[in-house]
Amino acid sequence: MRIAQVSPLYERTPPRLYGGTERVVSYLTEELVRQGHQVTLFASGDSATRAELVSPCERSLRLDPDCRDPLAYHIIMLDQLYRRASDFDVIHFHIDYLHFAISAKHPTPQLTTLHGRLDLPELPYVYRHFCQMPLISISDAQRRPISWANWRATVFHGLPKDLYSFQSEAGKYLVFLGRISPEKRVDRAIEVAKRTGMPIRIAAKVDRADIDYFKAVIEPLLDHSLVEFVGEISESEKQELLGNAFALLFLIDWPEPFGLAMIEAMACGTPVIAFRHGSVSEIVEEGTSGVIVESVEQAVEAVGRVGTLNRAACRAAFDRRFTGAQMARNYLAQYNRLQSDSVHAPKEIDLRMPPQAASCSAHQTHSRLTVLEARDGNA
Repeated sequence: MRIAQVSPLYERTPPRLYGGTERVVSYLTEELVRQGHQVTLFASGDSATRAELVSPCERSLRLDPDCRDPLAYHIIMLDQLYRRASDFDVIHFHIDYLHFAISAKHPTPQLTTLHGRLDLPELPYVYRHFCQMPLISISDAQRRPISWANWRATVFHGLPKDLYSFQSEAGKYLVFLGRISPEKRVDRAIEVAKRTGMPIRIAAKVDRADIDYFKAVIEPLLDHSLVEFVGEISESEKQELLGNAFALLFLIDWPEPFGLAMIEAMACGTPVIAFRHGSVSEIVEEGTSGVIVESVEQAVEAVGRVGTLNRAACRAAFDRRFTGAQMARNYLAQYNRLQSDSVHAPKEIDLRMPPQAASCSAHQTHSRLTVLEARDGNA
């Protein structure tokens, strides 16, 4: 199959340091190439891939001090893509809705995986206006704010099976992996470490948008003998950090769409202690790959419980559900379905906007719209 993968340009594909979406795009691209498909990757020029690489910029934009308008490069990338759209059997987008106004007018089968949160107030208007666009969610929880959209399937992220090796012995420290922001609740993780007397290592990126929060709220908490701030780390450094940890703390305070750090820890055999928000209950198997909690007090208690979990069973849960090969199979099923859609009659479904969207213009507030079948269930 001839497949185009369209990645954001903010990070290299795969990222050298932090980056979730571009990392997943890389894993999917390389697995599809390994399986013999003809893949073209639209990504930053410093990306590393066995696919054909097409890029509008020499390097990823987040770390480029000369880049002031990243949107400009994304527009160029879309033009590069559609100048040769007929070369592909399917185009798979990972850039949110940026392409909708262009791609909605082209006949090449397409699919869009949404990687971010969907509870922002403007988004229902976008997905209402482009209600025909076929979408993939990365968890069922992610869909809830726009549950009426044209969802085709939920496809969980996957990692290459041998990317992380199983570590049978539990370490003696807790770990936080991700980025510093209010919703990630690093402060909760530090509090749990202090209350249990167990050291914590914090490997985290600080975005420019979160510098003030970091300096005002988190930085003062780092001055403690149990707390080690590692900073932003590369993928190659995660094996040692996660594999030698006692548990990963994922004490979020937002509707997490997926949470790549959870399956990275599971691949090492390291269990997860996580707050019950967003995708957590879909990813963590209670009592097998971790413990799900609803308060800091429960998280403190869970540190004692998690030591009784079988790390081999934790790794087995990863192997069963979250490998790159499984992710690729699930996406290939959707690509094939897209190509056969023309033989299926459209299905009418209810796409009424939520009450808060009542001020939308008339063409956006019709109570019924004819679209393709909205959902295939979990892949």
